[in-house]
Amino acid sequence: MSAVEAKDGRQAAKLTLAAGAIGVVFGDIGTSPLYAFRETFVGPHPLTLDDLHVLGVVSLIFWSMTLVVSIQYVSILMRADNNGQGGSLALVALLSRHIGKSSHGWLVVVLGVFATALFYGDSMITPAISVLSAVEGLTVVNHRLDPWVIPIALVLLIFLFVLQKRGTAKVGALFAPVMMFYFVVIAVLGVTKIVSAPEILWALNPWYAVQFFIVDKWLAFLALGSVVLAVTGSEALYSDMGHFGRGPMRLSWFGFVMPCLLLNYFGQGAMILGLGDAEAAEAIQNPFFFMAPEDLRLPLVILATCATFIASQAVISGAFSITHQAIQLGFVPRLSIRHTSDQHSGQIYIPIINWALLAAVILLVLTFRNSSNLASAYGIAVTGAVTIDTLLMAVLLIGVWKWRWWMAIPVVLLFVVVDGAYFAANLMKVPEGGWFPLLVGGVAFTLLTTWAKGRRLMKTHMAEVSLPLDIFAKSGRNSTAKVPGTAIFMNSGSSGTPSALLHNIKHNKVLHERVVVLTVAIGDIPYVDEAGRVEVIPLGDGFYRVILHYGFMEETDVPAALARLDMCGGPFEMMQTSFFLSRQTLLSAEKPGMAIWREKLFAWMMRNAATPMEFFRLPTNRVVELGSQVEI
Repeated sequence: MSAVEAKDGRQAAKLTLAAGAIGVVFGDIGTSPLYAFRETFVGPHPLTLDDLHVLGVVSLIFWSMTLVVSIQYVSILMRADNNGQGGSLALVALLSRHIGKSSHGWLVVVLGVFATALFYGDSMITPAISVLSAVEGLTVVNHRLDPWVIPIALVLLIFLFVLQKRGTAKVGALFAPVMMFYFVVIAVLGVTKIVSAPEILWALNPWYAVQFFIVDKWLAFLALGSVVLAVTGSEALYSDMGHFGRGPMRLSWFGFVMPCLLLNYFGQGAMILGLGDAEAAEAIQNPFFFMAPEDLRLPLVILATCATFIASQAVISGAFSITHQAIQLGFVPRLSIRHTSDQHSGQIYIPIINWALLAAVILLVLTFRNSSNLASAYGIAVTGAVTIDTLLMAVLLIGVWKWRWWMAIPVVLLFVVVDGAYFAANLMKVPEGGWFPLLVGGVAFTLLTTWAKGRRLMKTHMAEVSLPLDIFAKSGRNSTAKVPGTAIFMNSGSSGTPSALLHNIKHNKVLHERVVVLTVAIGDIPYVDEAGRVEVIPLGDGFYRVILHYGFMEETDVPAALARLDMCGGPFEMMQTSFFLSRQTLLSAEKPGMAIWREKLFAWMMRNAATPMEFFRLPTNRVVELGSQVEI
């Protein structure tokens, strides 16, 4: 193959990935024109429909998209990849490798965990507000359809969540063409209005945003709480980087998605500028759909509903993905995970997360009743996560990339001021609904940190009372009877003797011909090379310690890894192999390591966690569980 052909092949592959990213990644930010511009004028703090405010708001949207999405996420944070993976947890893992043992390393972890907790609030609100805002377009077609908005939205949302267990591979093939058509349509609608009122293009000048603040001050500050809705989904761009790569995603954003979005926002502003007072007051109630000719509004409603369906699908898949990462990194107990594709390991379905999200989404729709009310709850989750990412970015620039202080400080200050202002403006909306994502984030943060601390305390206690494996192997090899076959004892640590092995000797008084103490070690990198997958330590007389290394994005399939292992006294025959698991029961210590209520919460989480048999994909008819009691 010639160099030219190879280059053409790489370009074709990049274009294919860029097109795929349009269908999967940009749905959330792509559907924000349905409500962002409208909410700035008719939300909790309405603005007058005059040139000053229209130009000021459009200018704020343009510069927010430029600073937050284009510069902060696409240009800077996408360079901070953990072996190609992005997102708050991947960034925390990357930073922890460099500064994890410093005195401030714990703060980085706490910030990353809280950003993850806020994401769950976002993943509940996004489907509700997106689908509701699209279905509300029916009232523009015919106001008599208003009573049907909530029932139709609920049916669509329930169908969306029921669809998850079937997997999204086949549906995903349709995502890119639908979203590309949607972006083209909203861009064309915007251009038709800009042509009729080209003075809207003055909003490219940041002076109009500054003038808005000079004239209105406090009201302009409050308007930031709605303007920021235009950049919802920016965290998703960073989180989904591993699926498509930074090059294709940058191409999609700068070459297609951003221009289409800006044309639509400028078009909405141009439409309002070109209407009389009475017509503008009616159009601002749903400017996205008023842009279309009357005969085309129903098709636009259908297209927008499809786009919001896709946007919601991406957020739900993101919730599954981030939960899987959190499980592997030790912040969430093992949950039942089903793989919905034989070809793509990343396509997973987590039933308990799916049904919890559905219950929350239904509750949100029935409680808030319309997308305008939901918008008050939406911004705080997004701005909270973005602000945390800014603080982590500061650590990245100074602690990892070693930028000179005179370069790093201005960049960090710029984004701290911008993102901090958005977050502060959204805090004003806490009474109107902003309490919901904060409540969800607080509950999720408590669960994540309780599980992480409980596991750490339990491992510490078990390590203190554990007998070194080499000593046990020497003492046990001649004192017990040998039986044929292989016994694999799962061990959470990389040292010591598993309690299941001690209990087996105590009660059964036998050892198998081959005894393997197996540890599954999850690293702080997304993927582990096959060459470094297995670590084998022979201990003599048929005893082996085996450590299987996985990245936090990988599935832990123990039988598949053992099938490729031939350095452990011969191949493993599953029908001749027994897996012994330890099941711990928690007891309160005289001096508990954490508050009693957290101990009880940790115990409840342990009881409801998926069994290692299911999580490690062990053969169900070859597993023996032995219980033990642990104080924490």
